[in-house]
Parts: sequence; C-alpha cells; structure tokens
Amino acid sequence: MNRDARTGVARRLSPFHFLAGFLERAGSLTVFSARFFPNVLVPPYEFGEVRRHLDELGSRSLPLVGITGFIVGLIIAMQTRPTLFRFGADSFLPAMVAISFVRELGPVITALIVAGRVSSGIGAELGSMRVTEQIDAMEVSGIDPYKFLVVTRVLACVLLQPLLTAIVNAVGLFGSYVAIAIESSMSWRLYWDSVVQSLTFADLVPGLAKTAIFGFIIGIVGCHQGFTAEGGTVGVGKASTTAVVLSSMLIIFVDMILVKLTVVIWP
Repeated sequence: MNRDARTGVARRLSPFHFLAGFLERAGSLTVFSARFFPNVLVPPYEFGEVRRHLDELGSRSLPLVGITGFIVGLIIAMQTRPTLFRFGADSFLPAMVAISFVRELGPVITALIVAGRVSSGIGAELGSMRVTEQIDAMEVSGIDPYKFLVVTRVLACVLLQPLLTAIVNAVGLFGSYVAIAIESSMSWRLYWDSVVQSLTFADLVPGLAKTAIFGFIIGIVGCHQGFTAEGGTVGVGKASTTAVVLSSMLIIFVDMILVKLTVVIWP
C-alpha cells in the first residue's frame, strides 16, 4: 500500500511497481557504496572525525553489546549442558560454546545490536541534516559532504566492529563459564584450557574478518538512508527505521554467504 501525495488516499502497488522500486533502491545503494572506495584513498583525510566517531559510537555501544554477550553466553551454556549431559558429553561444553561463539554467534549478535543502535542513529542524524538543508549548505561552501560525513562514519564502523566483536566473544565465554561453574563447579583453569585447545587459527580469523564487512554494511546503509531522506521529520523517522531493517537483513544475508565460503576455504 502507498498513499497518494495529492489526495491522501491509499492505493495498492502492483508487483511491477514494487519490483521497480526495490531495484531502484538497490541500485542507489550500490552506487552510493561504490563511491566510498575511491574517496577513502584520496586526501584530505579526516582522521579527527574518524577518531571522534570511534569514541562516540564505540563507547556508547560497548555496555549494550557487553551485557548482551554475557547473557547469551550464559543462556547457551545453560540450555546446552542438559543435552550434552544426557549423552555423557558434558565435558565438551566449553569447546562447543567457544567455537560457536567465536565463529558465528559473537560476530552476528554484535553486528545486529550495533546495527540497531548505530545505523539508526546515523540515518536519523544525516536525515535531519538533509531535510534541514545542512548538506546542501556544505556543498555550496565547497566541502564534499560525502567525504566528510559518509567516509568518516563508515570507516569508523569498519574499524570498530572487530574490536566490539572481540570484547563480546570474551564476555560471552566468561558468561558461559559462570553458568558451567554454577552447575558443575568446573574450575576456571580447566574451562580455559578446554577453550584454548578447541580454538584454532581457522576459527578466529573468519569470525573477526567478516565483522569488518558487517561494519561497512552498518555504516553505508545508515549513511545512504540519511542522504536520501526526504519529507521532513517523517522522512527522518522513515530513514532511521529503514536503516535498521535493511542493515540487519543484509548482515544476515551476507553472513549466510560468508559461512558457506568459510566452510569451503577453512573446512
């Protein structure tokens, strides 16, 4: 359903119009994303803005992702232990939690949480700048708004995501240890030895490497929605909501592809 701008009457969109609109938005996002790579290599380099966004986005996201990682690790250990105990394999619980968290759960959970907080914030911020014509004023002043507003935020997200994921992995493993220690009184030394022995280089690299891609998705989708916002405050709210939904969907879709590639390259 769509609402006619002149009459205010809701009208039903045909599948053709829906497909055309989807392809148009996908093409716009693709072109917008392609502009990032040449711009990130060409001076001037806005290191001050990148540092500011790293501090702002990272410090405000860390408590949320840390608490979530701890709770998820706790729940996984509590839910999995009865099943493994039934088959006499409860000693494999630390290794199972470590591998699943480092390879898949940690990166995806962190990306989805950061997408909900950061991508929506970027979309709302840049959308407000667009509808109030601040971005147009930057262009008139001779400042490249894409380089100053988009490149710095996307680069900060790319650098920030692996750091947050590493912290979530560590906190999640500690949460699983708390659950295991309560249930079976396992010592920290035994738990940690089991985790270290179960993890290999092939487990650590793919999990952290794909977080940079997730960070790029979070930043570029939020910036694109903000840059293309229109319609006043309603458009700003729509840009913020769409940024969360689209970035979350893209993260899950891209993760599915990366998991398949990881299995092929690092079986």
